[in-house]
Amino acid sequence: MEAGSPYFVTMFADSHCHLNYAGLAERQSEVLAAARARGVDTMLNISTREREWGDVVGTADREAGVWASVGIHPHEADAHPEIDAAKLIAAAAHPRVVAIGETGLDYYYDHSDRERQQASFRAHIAASRETGLPLIVHTRDAEADTAAILRDEMGQGTYPGVIHCFTASADFARTALDLGFYISLSGIVTFKNAKDLQAVAATIPEDRLLIETDAPFLAPVPNRGKTCEPAYVADTAAFLARLRGTSVDELAESTRGNFFALFAKAAA
Repeated sequence: MEAGSPYFVTMFADSHCHLNYAGLAERQSEVLAAARARGVDTMLNISTREREWGDVVGTADREAGVWASVGIHPHEADAHPEIDAAKLIAAAAHPRVVAIGETGLDYYYDHSDRERQQASFRAHIAASRETGLPLIVHTRDAEADTAAILRDEMGQGTYPGVIHCFTASADFARTALDLGFYISLSGIVTFKNAKDLQAVAATIPEDRLLIETDAPFLAPVPNRGKTCEPAYVADTAAFLARLRGTSVDELAESTRGNFFALFAKAAA
């Protein structure tokens, strides 16, 4: 059946967005309507600080197709020393919370002490392992330590996860895939200077690929310079389909299926 026919609707899942961040929160209804008009019927609304948890989960409670995570971004690790696995596990009991994070390591900005980032990261992994909810991993300029912690913790008991907004090396991609992780690509993959990332993106197995916006950040071509929105995940999908030699419909179907395979609580 041809795409665009009255009987065919392409549906996308945005696996990582921040609907409660400035730029989107004040016009959330409009943003969600625009996303749905482009076929983005599934969105994972990500938290990065404890004070956001209530609003992020509240949006998921109100809006069909919107799910939530609970976590502490590595930038915020210093400000949240009290957030341990037990607190994450308790918050994750909410029926609309389907993931733990985002968490990880960011040595590019070093907004938090590296040891505190690592301790927070491990607490999130423990919560993921205990709940079975996927871990959402942020890593920037910290490949070696991220890989070492993921491997070490996997040796203590398995847990599911995704490397979000992937921009790392081919070696790190192989490490993540070997550990059973998914890899999520943002609008960065559409940028002209992202040739190395595009080379990696072309090789990610179809059954491990997710797409995201990281809205309100990183608007893909042809929306560069705009506030990013979940609707734009369709543009990233179109670029990736061309890059990988498939159709937009097929890429949308596989990545949406992967979303529900990974975030199984949403599927249930």
